[in-house]
Amino acid sequence: MRSTLPAIDEVWQQQSRQRIIQKIEQLPKTSLVYLACSGGMDSMLLLFLFAGLIPVRLRVIHIDHQLQSESAKWSALVAKYCQQLAIPCTMIQVNVQAGNVEAEARKARYHAFERVLSADDILILGHHQQDQAETLLMRLFQGAGVRGLSAMREWQKRRIKDVNSSDFKNYFIWRPFLNLSKAQIQQWASQYAFDYVDDPMNHDDDFERVWHRQQLLPMLAQRIPHVQDSLSRTAVLMQDADQILQEVLVQDVGQCVDPFGRLNITYLNRLSLPRQRQLLSHWMQGEAHYRPPLAMVERLHTEVIDARQDANSRLHWSATYFMRYEYLLYRYSEAQWQAIQQPITASEIHLKLKDVISVAGQCFQIDDVGTEEYGLHADILAQSLQLMPRQGGEKIRLSGQKEHRLLKKMLQEAKIAPWLRNQIQILMYHNTPLGVFTPLGFWLADSAFVEAGGWLPMRVDECVCKTSQVMSQSII
Repeated sequence: MRSTLPAIDEVWQQQSRQRIIQKIEQLPKTSLVYLACSGGMDSMLLLFLFAGLIPVRLRVIHIDHQLQSESAKWSALVAKYCQQLAIPCTMIQVNVQAGNVEAEARKARYHAFERVLSADDILILGHHQQDQAETLLMRLFQGAGVRGLSAMREWQKRRIKDVNSSDFKNYFIWRPFLNLSKAQIQQWASQYAFDYVDDPMNHDDDFERVWHRQQLLPMLAQRIPHVQDSLSRTAVLMQDADQILQEVLVQDVGQCVDPFGRLNITYLNRLSLPRQRQLLSHWMQGEAHYRPPLAMVERLHTEVIDARQDANSRLHWSATYFMRYEYLLYRYSEAQWQAIQQPITASEIHLKLKDVISVAGQCFQIDDVGTEEYGLHADILAQSLQLMPRQGGEKIRLSGQKEHRLLKKMLQEAKIAPWLRNQIQILMYHNTPLGVFTPLGFWLADSAFVEAGGWLPMRVDECVCKTSQVMSQSII
């Protein structure tokens, strides 16, 4: 049956549908496609569209925030349509924490999504042009920079820690309606004649987003009729600008952040102040979803970077500690910082090739070193070895050196931060030091058990580095 929509609407519908089909053809073939369906008009229209386009790959996730007395009926509505369309549907109830309801509901919702999604899966969201305009205005009034004013992207890659394991995973967010107006979506949805949810919270302008939607945007539209188009275009231009800044940031990270994640203050100070702020903001963010506010970046500068070297300054933000030693900045999660404080006790250890062990706050893999390098004799690999904590006053001669030296002095020369030195452990065999586990790598000691070839514990993320290279790099 031919649509009764005006011809101009038929054109934009055809174009939008064609863009969606083209994007589907580019998706990884092994990825599942999940639609976040609240039961509202936008996500319900997406359900009917994608059920017709990719019925086999499509899955639905419905989140019940339990904030409304009718929420169970909304879940039932989504389940009914999914059953009619033969689309698998996962229903999840979440508990929204006290505080900012909008922010806490969003946090609970995404946490639920990320528990379901596997690596490289796609999550479809129903945001449209009005949502984009609201987001941009809200961030503008919050004092956001270029990245914040980029607002929402149609296609976005996210890297998160897998809640089901200790690994990280990537997934993708797709917003197919981001360039469509609310009126266009309403016209398109009218063709399907489905029921949908109208959440009362979407009309309560006590919420910031709803106030922008019901109060500010209509007022602006009286003066600027195409204000949503203009704001949407601004977001795209900000995304272009952000991409350019990210390319500059990659260069600055490569210059200023070492393989151990430490930020070199000497190199940082060679950058212009805007590039310093961008780099510090990125570095402070770490694996978090959001960057720190400008005020926190400035506090890091004034309270830690510009503090006296002997001031033992430390800054805490978003469950992360930032501190300085010499010309380096360090960043630790609360769990990492607590682990550093734990006392070390002597222990026995049995090793074999390819074992991965965690010592001195780092991961090491037991590997052959090759015939041109020196390592430990293969005969002691299966023996019972001892890991001994530092007691103070130890003297060790490292492989290739002429004399014994105080371990304390070598740690100072290597610029290992004082709070890390209590994590140092010495690998022993029958009271003979074989080497030292440090945050910079394993330092091979000179002993009767050293031979050409052999094996060594090597940092997992830097397996090509040998002890002498790590030592020289840490002194630079």
